[in-house]
Amino acid sequence: MVKKKVIAGLGILSSSLIFACPAFSQDSSSINLDPIVDKWQSSGHADADAEAFSHWDEDGEISTGCARCHSSPGYRDYLGDDGTAAGAVDNAAPIGTVVNCYTCHNETAAFLDEVTFPSGETITDLGPEARCMVCHQGRESGPDVEADIEASGVTGDDEVSDDLGFINIHYFATGATLYGAEAHGYYQYDGKVYDHKFDHAEGYTACVDCHDVHSLEIKVGECNDCHTGVNSVNDLHDIRMAGSRMDYDGDGNTAEGVAGEIATLQARLYIAIKRYTASVLNNPIIYDPQSYPYWFVDTNGNGRVDSGESAFSNQYDSWTARLVKATFNYQASQKDPGAFAHNAKYVIEILYDSIEDLNEALDSSNRI
Repeated sequence: MVKKKVIAGLGILSSSLIFACPAFSQDSSSINLDPIVDKWQSSGHADADAEAFSHWDEDGEISTGCARCHSSPGYRDYLGDDGTAAGAVDNAAPIGTVVNCYTCHNETAAFLDEVTFPSGETITDLGPEARCMVCHQGRESGPDVEADIEASGVTGDDEVSDDLGFINIHYFATGATLYGAEAHGYYQYDGKVYDHKFDHAEGYTACVDCHDVHSLEIKVGECNDCHTGVNSVNDLHDIRMAGSRMDYDGDGNTAEGVAGEIATLQARLYIAIKRYTASVLNNPIIYDPQSYPYWFVDTNGNGRVDSGESAFSNQYDSWTARLVKATFNYQASQKDPGAFAHNAKYVIEILYDSIEDLNEALDSSNRI
């Protein structure tokens, strides 16, 4: 029923687009929207049954804290397109909407050219990709991690505090990855230097250059112009350019795709986290990417998520400043499945430094 209502509204769309988006400058009668609608209907933005849009069904409305990115009215409220002040969601949104045509094709969104990230950093002089990054930026940042640690009052990196806990960047924070140190989305360790925005190649530096704006699919056919042998999304994981021949993960393989370098570092960071919690905190931890709040007590200490362990009541409860930093970065890298393409070196630096920091607390036999 929800999808039918959404689609029914598309019949009056073409006349609106002329005023909402500079890209539609021709007479509306010449626009064939069918291919665009077909693409949109196949995307996650149109999936009304997805958790991203249906999570609040039992509540009857979407709260102001979530409506910005999980409803069309909330997004437009945040932009100020509904007449309210821009930069905040003033009203809870009704359930039953998705990211539809009007979400992005309205007079306010069409001229959006800057985005402020959770860190407080503002990226300016943007194009259409600004509309994407209003949501694809995460909800927490490195400075938020630092602020929580400072507020807890701990005096050392390995002091357990009930006032600390896991901080979740949220999901698909691709803008934070893409802009690296400029957005300061991940936790960046003091004294380290981090890559800024990843400028992929001329003509392919923004979200909308690599992703179809309606289906959201990657334009794989265009990748093959430079990356030979790329015929599918899976092939993207095998890309390794001549400028990235360093063995970042230390496994001796410099021919694997840069995605493989990141995957190995993620695995090693997880091992370091488990060794730290087991040997330093005497309370082993496990991670379940499908179960909130993701980090749980490893009750039998076997290093695996067993039945019943990823229950909310068993969430991990021995948090230190060092652990909060490392788990934040691990989750941030996991929840951007395209991190290897968005800004590989930034993510590699983050993962490497997270491991290095945990190693400082481990004895020599336990270090990664």
